[in-house]
Amino acid sequence: MIKEISSTQNPTIKSLAALQDKARKRRKNGEFLIEGVREINLALQAGFELTRILFCDAIANAEELQLLQSKLDKNVAQIAVTEEVYKKIAYRSGTEGIVASAIAKQNQLTDLQLPKNPLILIAEAPEKPGNIGALLRTADAAGVDAFILANPRTDLYNPNIIRSSVGGVFTTQIATGKTEEVLTFLKEKKISIYAAILQEAISYEKQDFTGSTAIVVGTEADGLSEEWRKQSTQNIIIPMQGKIDSMNVSVAASILIFEARRQRGFKK
Repeated sequence: MIKEISSTQNPTIKSLAALQDKARKRRKNGEFLIEGVREINLALQAGFELTRILFCDAIANAEELQLLQSKLDKNVAQIAVTEEVYKKIAYRSGTEGIVASAIAKQNQLTDLQLPKNPLILIAEAPEKPGNIGALLRTADAAGVDAFILANPRTDLYNPNIIRSSVGGVFTTQIATGKTEEVLTFLKEKKISIYAAILQEAISYEKQDFTGSTAIVVGTEADGLSEEWRKQSTQNIIIPMQGKIDSMNVSVAASILIFEARRQRGFKK
C-alpha cells in the first residue's frame, strides 16, 4: 500500500524534516535520512534497514523508482508526496525526488570485521562534514578495511556527510570511539599506528605499510592529540615544498593511504 501526503504540516513530514536538520533528533530516534537513488541503493547493499521511502512522481525517474521499490522489504512504508512536501524534507538543491529514512548503526569498534592484515584510516576530531565526507570518499577509493572516527565532533549521519561522501558512508566499515578506546583497540589487535605528526617523524615514503596498518590524521588547526604521539609505532610526515605548513586533512590522508595501498598492491 502506498500512502499519499500533500501537507507540509503532516506529523510524519515534520518529524522527517527534523531528522534532516537536528542531530539531537537523529540520536533520539536512531534514524536518519538518505537522499538519492545511488545513496539509497548503497545503503541497502550495506545492510541498512530502511523504515520509509518517500517519492515525488513529478520529480523521480519512474524506472529508477520502480527498480528501487522492487528491492524493498514489505515492511518499508511507501509514501507519495507532492513537490511542496518533498522540498520540505529534501536536503539537496539538485534532487532526484526520492528520500528514505533508515535505522542508524551503532558503529562500535567491536563490530568491525577485520582481515588478517588490515589497512585502516583514522581521523581524530574532524569537525567539518565536508572534510569527513571527503575522507570517506578516500577510504572507499583506496579500499581500506575500516574508517575510524576518534573523538568525533560531528554526527556521522549528518546529511552533509552523506551528500559529500557521495554515499561513501555506506561503502566502508565505520567505527567511532574516544581516542583512548581506539588506541586500546589497535593495540589489542596488534595493529601498527602511523600518526601524521611533525615531531619525531620520518617521511611517509620511507615507512613500510605492508603489515597491519592504521594511518592516523588530525585536523589542520589542531593536528593530533598528544596520546597519538606517545603511543604511535612511528610518526610520519609529508615533506612540504612550499611556504604553507599544512594541507587539507582529506588531501593528506589521500597521499598517505594511497602510498600504503601502492606498497600493498592495488586490488583488481
